[in-house]
Amino acid sequence: MSVSAVLSTMRKCLLLPFLQFRALSGAEAVNALRPFYLAVHPDFFGQHPKEREVNENSLKRLNGYLESLQKSGSRHIEPTRLTFYMRDTKDSSNTQAEPLSSGFRTVSFTLRTNDVQSTVMEVLGSCSLSVEHMQEHRGTEPSKGPLKGGVPFYRPIKWDKSYYAFTGFRDPEEELEQARRVEPILKVWLKNNKPKAMKKHNASLPRREELSRLKRELCDRFDLLDIRWQRSWGVAHRYSQLQSLTRLAHQNPDALIHLQGHTIVFADQSGMNSSGHVLLGTMDVHHQWTKLFVQLPSFRGLQHQTDCLKERISFLLGGAQVVHMERLGPVRPIAEHYRVLSTFHKKLLSTRLHLHPRSLHGLTMVLENDRSTPSLHQTGHFIIPSTCDPTHLQLFLQSHAPEARRLTLQTNRLHAEESAVLKACLQTLSLRSLSKEPSVSSSQMIQCCSRLQEQQPPLMQGLHVCVSHFYSVLQDGELCIPWDWHS
Repeated sequence: MSVSAVLSTMRKCLLLPFLQFRALSGAEAVNALRPFYLAVHPDFFGQHPKEREVNENSLKRLNGYLESLQKSGSRHIEPTRLTFYMRDTKDSSNTQAEPLSSGFRTVSFTLRTNDVQSTVMEVLGSCSLSVEHMQEHRGTEPSKGPLKGGVPFYRPIKWDKSYYAFTGFRDPEEELEQARRVEPILKVWLKNNKPKAMKKHNASLPRREELSRLKRELCDRFDLLDIRWQRSWGVAHRYSQLQSLTRLAHQNPDALIHLQGHTIVFADQSGMNSSGHVLLGTMDVHHQWTKLFVQLPSFRGLQHQTDCLKERISFLLGGAQVVHMERLGPVRPIAEHYRVLSTFHKKLLSTRLHLHPRSLHGLTMVLENDRSTPSLHQTGHFIIPSTCDPTHLQLFLQSHAPEARRLTLQTNRLHAEESAVLKACLQTLSLRSLSKEPSVSSSQMIQCCSRLQEQQPPLMQGLHVCVSHFYSVLQDGELCIPWDWHS
């Protein structure tokens, strides 16, 4: 047999394990896409606003696509066309795409996949990024019975050292041994990136102080409850948005009178959400904001009707409260939320339910439009389709109520433990701030903070740290570290 034939056989054997992938969780998908995020993350395009905006919008659509795939009972998802500007990284392989004048290359592809695993592979492949690290997600249980339907099973192959020398592939055992001998990656990464982070933070200090001053003045002058941002924009972006609102306040102060008692959220679109927060679209002009302020009294009336519907639904469902979990997605516009509640309430009235008025007191539920069957979330709240059959819903709620109470108590305990360990970590390490991304769970944050407290305090003193799923230095000096940095 020729050498080329032998190598061809070897490659086929190496690709065999990829046929036995198991389903990826949301956190595993983020980890698998880490090389992709490092190549396209908007924070690396600070000096290129056009490319940054394209990547921000495409990442938002990609995240929405992945979230839809992870929802149980989700229907077929429409194909999604995405475009990214990519910077060269060590994970990038050779590609025929020529770099643009800006120094980046552009990649466009259409997602038509129906599961998270295939989507991750499609994104990495379309961007010419390595998929070798995906081998860790394959099934680990070998088949114990005969092969059925000709489907191959996974059997680990241990190659001779000469194979790696001849083919140029990396020897995993040798890499593992080297990793055991080197210094922990977090410590090395912090030593290499702390000076850069401190320099960026110091450069942003004047704008941070001005941002705090503008926010405080606007809240005091118009009796606002708070000013927030829907997305993790940088200090410069948030500062420009507050400046724009301040100019409107000077030019037309009467227009902002209706904001009294509200929370302002700078978001992608203007309106009011189901929590009663006033959304100011960052791409809208002052005329559109002023028009929204005039409509606020009618929005407040709609919010009152929404609260009444929630009380009626709660009474019909044994005291369970309708809520919205922001970690599962943006809060709905108030008009859309009212329509969902109204549809659900009419459905409940069509059939008389036999639930004791207090039997589900203390439990919560989230109403969804894109689900076909009810489910119980791991944090303890019910996820209910707005068109769910009332009889089926009653049986589901009664049979899952004990487990829902157990999960709710567990979630409350984890939140309390997370808050305590976060405060302890801040004090022990002398951090300026410590936060996490919404995709990081309470249990993951607890594990991360517990391990961080074992580090030497001077190593992280004075830093702004955000617990995420990858390493990164953001444009304002925040350091992102993966929650599982220890492993």
